[in-house]
Amino acid sequence: MKFDDVMLQKLEKLSMLKIEEGKREEMIEELEKIVGFVDILGELDTEGLDPSFSTLDSGTPMREDTPREDPEIRKIIIDHAPDAKDDYFVVPSIID
Repeated sequence: MKFDDVMLQKLEKLSMLKIEEGKREEMIEELEKIVGFVDILGELDTEGLDPSFSTLDSGTPMREDTPREDPEIRKIIIDHAPDAKDDYFVVPSIID
């Protein structure tokens, strides 16, 4: 896949990131390397491999999933959000 400035602008909008003007070319090159690496992985023969393969003998360790309410955690998260209103995240519309 070939990346250009138009594609980078779309990725910036979707990720809500701003890439400095001086780093745009470097970012495009890095993205092309990443996609190229993923393309190489697609060439691997995975026929017959178990998709749930794990390096752990007994699988993934589990823990009890117990809900808890801590208003301080909610406040910390909302305080670090780029934009929030009434305890909710405010995000830009991505559908034109």
